[in-house]
Amino acid sequence: MNTAAHSEKRLYLAIECGSKEWKLAFGTGSGERETSIVAGDLAGLDRQIARGKERLGLPADAKVRSCYEAGRDGFWIHRMLTERGVENVVVDPASIEVKRRGKRVKTDRLDAKKLRAMLIRYWVYGETKSWSVVKVPTENQEDARRAHRERGRLSKERTAHRARIRSLLALHGPVPRRLVSEGAQARDWKGRPLPPALIEEIDRELERLARVEEQLGHLEEERRERYRTGTGRAAQQARQLSRAKGVGEMTATLFAHEFFWRDFKNRREVGAAAGLVGCPYDSGQSRREQGISKAGNRRIRTAMIELAWRWLTFQPDSELSRWYERRFAHGSGRLRRIGIVALARKLLVALWKFLEYDQIPAGAIVRP
Repeated sequence: MNTAAHSEKRLYLAIECGSKEWKLAFGTGSGERETSIVAGDLAGLDRQIARGKERLGLPADAKVRSCYEAGRDGFWIHRMLTERGVENVVVDPASIEVKRRGKRVKTDRLDAKKLRAMLIRYWVYGETKSWSVVKVPTENQEDARRAHRERGRLSKERTAHRARIRSLLALHGPVPRRLVSEGAQARDWKGRPLPPALIEEIDRELERLARVEEQLGHLEEERRERYRTGTGRAAQQARQLSRAKGVGEMTATLFAHEFFWRDFKNRREVGAAAGLVGCPYDSGQSRREQGISKAGNRRIRTAMIELAWRWLTFQPDSELSRWYERRFAHGSGRLRRIGIVALARKLLVALWKFLEYDQIPAGAIVRP
């Protein structure tokens, strides 16, 4: 038990954030109070905090500790509470314990009460493993992720437009290898012009496709400029990562802005943050491996598996590639896919050491 935190009276506040209403659950360990305010009503929040201290017998200058679940609102609530002197933590919703009954009652009020109980356990009784606390990025770090995330969405949108055009053309005959350009006179299977409504729809799809490709081009130009001239930590990390043969500028930029902005203590934290750690099931006589946890950054996990395949091609003489060749290369396709995930985790740790300690992966080719 944290005796210092237990002896000094503090107000504990759990916030269940909704789009229209915030549920507030106050507590001191001995007293409790619940109320609600309009979502985003900061003046109302200040009033309820002051009233909570008064109702629960705390002095007006008592310290406040709070929590809320990471979600749609992002981190602005955390920054707002911190600016008000509140010691706040942002919690991963998937890490909050729930009853294992077939059916359980779930309301915003009960969720707020549950958060309050776990918040008190976290601070007063030192149960730091009772849930997972989210690492909050700075505003600049959060803003730096917008470009490559938007690029990912635009790439999916471009694929959707192309697939839609091909699907429309397939209704009237064989689909040409190249997309129909604006103004081109497409023909059906009998050589007749396509129906006018269909041509208009294809033209509109082509207009949207051209707009998406234009935006993608602007984003790519901005990324290259930031990569070449950036002076921040992320830009320097991206340039250092791209020194390793097989790691391109785009992949290096993704890793720098999406993952390596954090300060990791050891290799276990690196693997866990990407969701590339094992998840064994060992209970009684039942023992099996359930695969990787996937409780991490999915963008990094996907990029690492793609990079692991490239690593085998561009770095065949590295120790990691030789390890994969010895263990998995001569097995079945399923075994090779399992092995590539293991290689991805080892490679991610090696890249972290390369950035943190300037330790080049054994046998790897690194540009000067």
